[in-house]
Amino acid sequence: MSQKGFIMYKDEIKQNEDQRIRAAAEIIHDEAEDAAAEIRNDVLNAESEADAADSAEQSARLPNFFEALLPIIVMSALMLYGYLGNSSYKDVHMPLLCATVVACFVGMRCGHPFHKMLDGMLKRLSDTMEAILIICTVGLLVASFIMSGTIPAVIYYGLNLLTPKLFLPIGCIICAIVGLACGSSWTATATIGIAFLGIGAGLGVNPAITAGMIISGAYVGDKFSPLSDTTNLAAAVAETGLFDHVAAMVSTTLPTYLIALVLYTILGLRINTDGYDPAIAANLQSALAKHFYLNPVLMIPVLVVIIACVVRLPSLVGIALAVFTGVIFAVIFQGYHNLGDIFNALHYGLTYSTGNETVDKLLNRGGLNNQMWTISLILLAVIYGGALESCGCITTLFHRLKKHLTTPGRLVVATLITSIFCDATMCDQTLGIGVPAPLYADKYDELGLSRSMLSRSLEDAGTLWAVLFPWTGCGAYQFGVLGVHPFAYFPFAFMNLINPFYAGIMALLRRNIIWADGAYTNILGKTKKMPPAAAPEEQHRIALANLEQMRREGTAPIPEE
Repeated sequence: MSQKGFIMYKDEIKQNEDQRIRAAAEIIHDEAEDAAAEIRNDVLNAESEADAADSAEQSARLPNFFEALLPIIVMSALMLYGYLGNSSYKDVHMPLLCATVVACFVGMRCGHPFHKMLDGMLKRLSDTMEAILIICTVGLLVASFIMSGTIPAVIYYGLNLLTPKLFLPIGCIICAIVGLACGSSWTATATIGIAFLGIGAGLGVNPAITAGMIISGAYVGDKFSPLSDTTNLAAAVAETGLFDHVAAMVSTTLPTYLIALVLYTILGLRINTDGYDPAIAANLQSALAKHFYLNPVLMIPVLVVIIACVVRLPSLVGIALAVFTGVIFAVIFQGYHNLGDIFNALHYGLTYSTGNETVDKLLNRGGLNNQMWTISLILLAVIYGGALESCGCITTLFHRLKKHLTTPGRLVVATLITSIFCDATMCDQTLGIGVPAPLYADKYDELGLSRSMLSRSLEDAGTLWAVLFPWTGCGAYQFGVLGVHPFAYFPFAFMNLINPFYAGIMALLRRNIIWADGAYTNILGKTKKMPPAAAPEEQHRIALANLEQMRREGTAPIPEE
């Protein structure tokens, strides 16, 4: 090939290469434009969807009064049918599930997107997960304390120390001490509570009365404990100090507890002991001694629980440590040497056949499996409460009340009633505390009241009455642990029953009032200057200004010098 031909060939190759490059560039450019257009469309679609969601949320309305009541009516009707009708189904799970579906339909009818209501339900479930884990570990705790001989030992020696006439007040005091030390009514009932049921059976005391006493003691200890979840929750949602909250409860909870102790003493003294046969207690002790090695050293696992709480170990860690201790004691003292037997007991619970029906009923419990009924009920109850809250039912039912709450007495009574209503209809203790707080917080500021008075009122009703309904998480848990239906122990849980009434009556009489500046109007009507409770700065300033205005108008007392 000549030089000229070679140059022409190279030019031709270069031209072809340039054409291929330009073609490739055009393809890439076209693809980039298509991708950019697709991204722009996606952005526009996303913005459109967001605008639509915002528009939907803006168009959403609160339910009317009938719509707000409808899920509650459905749940109540189905439960009454189960309890009073001829239905073979007596549980509350399905009524809760049906009521949840109705609440979601109400929410969607009012324009609330389902995904928003689902978010609210899932948020409530997320908040409950630690409690669910605790319930699981409590099943292991009960099983380990039985297989180790700890609960049998407490029953055995308790029968030697207590008499039918002193059993109720002393038992209530001991349950309160354990609840205070543990910061958990659930742990108190699952340990010392089960033991007291056995002691009461041996002394011939009605199990419903014994269960009422256990509940009263455990819950008063829980209320006063800075370790308690509900105590911390009430202080947090009312935005006041933890110890300000505990101090505020003294004015209502302590007098009520003393009244309960007096009633338990009277009830114990009136117990007819003519029919009491000491052989009942002796037979119980004989059955326990036949199947367990019994020694006071077996009380150590109970001390492990108390010490774990005192040193403020996390609840799950403390209970897990107690379970481990119980298992070690079962291996050392009760002859549990087969790992399979230990796992079976922890998983499925204990099965004893001692020949004594009362002992068998007390000891054939515990285990992870036996907690599943309670866990499923709590999950459904929390979902139902989240649905009611998300669709605005609670807001509709109670916001109208606020304009009528013009005195401290009316406000406290409204707070108590709302907490009990939320316990009964939303089936969750945390909602009985958490829902009324934001509803009424500004009213406490408007009336010049302390935020610690709000937190006190939340616990006076929300904490104490949740356990009295069998369909709440607390009621279901105690039913599972104690084996006594909440409606059976309801009339004998004096502390829980009386506290809201005492708090409400005192407030209506303008007694036990805590003002924003710390002034306290005591049970005698005397107002003394005290340090103010913690509160958000801006809200505290508003409350103080309102209090000063009320004092100038003569509607609030002036502290004595």
